[in-house]
Amino acid sequence: MKQFKLILNAIFILFISISKSYSLVEVDITRGNLNPLPIAVSPLFQDNNSNIFFEKELEIKDIGSEISKVIENNLKQSGLFNPLSKDAFLQKPDIAHLKPRFEDWALIKSQALITGKVTAINEKLKVEFRLWDVLAGREMLALAFTTVPSNWRRVGHIITDKVYQRLTGEKGYFDTRIIYVSEEGPKTQRIKKLAIMDQDGFNTKYLTLGNELVLTPRFNPTNQMVTYLSYFRNLPRVYLLDIETGIQEVVGDFPGMTFAPRFSPDGKKIIMSFAKDGNSDIYTMDIENRIVERITNHPSIDTSPSYSPDGKFITFNSDRSGYQQIYVMKSDGSNVKRISFGKGLYGTPVWSPRGDLIAFTKLHKGKFYIGVMRVDGKGERLLTENYYQEAPSWAPNGRVLIFYRETKSNDKGEGFTAKLWSIDLTGYNERMVSTETDASDPSWSSLLSN
Repeated sequence: MKQFKLILNAIFILFISISKSYSLVEVDITRGNLNPLPIAVSPLFQDNNSNIFFEKELEIKDIGSEISKVIENNLKQSGLFNPLSKDAFLQKPDIAHLKPRFEDWALIKSQALITGKVTAINEKLKVEFRLWDVLAGREMLALAFTTVPSNWRRVGHIITDKVYQRLTGEKGYFDTRIIYVSEEGPKTQRIKKLAIMDQDGFNTKYLTLGNELVLTPRFNPTNQMVTYLSYFRNLPRVYLLDIETGIQEVVGDFPGMTFAPRFSPDGKKIIMSFAKDGNSDIYTMDIENRIVERITNHPSIDTSPSYSPDGKFITFNSDRSGYQQIYVMKSDGSNVKRISFGKGLYGTPVWSPRGDLIAFTKLHKGKFYIGVMRVDGKGERLLTENYYQEAPSWAPNGRVLIFYRETKSNDKGEGFTAKLWSIDLTGYNERMVSTETDASDPSWSSLLSN
């Protein structure tokens, strides 16, 4: 993510004006999408000279409208907002940005309004935007960014994060990326490559060529590294890959199979499983000094480890009770406790970035479920069920999960497709995430603009 931070450093916030008064506009994000907030996203206007410059630089006719579409799409996909049709707008974008006629926006049932302006300054892209409370008739937030023109989509994501945080009280998740396994070809001969894209499905890049099978990519929360499983020369082992340079290396010198890798919250360790003689235990490796530490030591299959956000605890799945269940232990491997006791098999536990929940995959009576439970195992909630689905990953604000689902292609059960899906923590707003190919094993990045 060094590359991301370099890009971010090129984005300068010019001014901030945030109303400290309590607003009538607020969104309850704990109740799902039953009543999404009506919001108007006015096209960001630009002068003629800026329009000519950006059309030549980006080959885009109206960059202001394109940025507003990014914002509008993000808000709609969240399920919490209902962007209104621009055909209903009564006020021109340039006038609305300077002084909205709130009665006109209230007339079309809008409760919040986003306006903005795009300008070319010294071959840079300057974007101003304002968030207005239509019902109270006042400005809630105003920001401006200057960056290189090619960053225009990121500016749209950052504006959405600011609006989301102002209206919900929690950080957004729009200036983020998804890493996943791209899949093509027949099920018995799938070509699998590592791929990375923006959270809305744009700017896809392929990180491996597909010569070796790859699985379970995971972001380092603090830098540009990812870890994943690759079957190089038919030996499954955990690798590190620098997204920026493309340099990869095998993790550790284990005389057997290593798999299910994930970074510690500070990004300094990798936790993973090591299998030998039919048994697998959980190990960690310090990335800097390469010191390996054994965490579990049990004659069973211990795998899928995931740290708590403070790094003090680890959740994992194990068949030590006779069936695959979810356990929690201290980060040194002590005080192991089983926390799943429902009917069925539990796996792929992932600790929420908020620290309050663990997401999991459950298999019961031939159906797969994505669910969440509290860290003591209580309060289990199944969010979605299907023929086959697994591998949940949290958005950085802990409000949305992404996972992958395989579906049969026809009524006879012949063929299949694998796609990424997202669902709100409340169990609402289940959506397929657009990818260029079939896709599996998604992992959500941290917020890039932190």
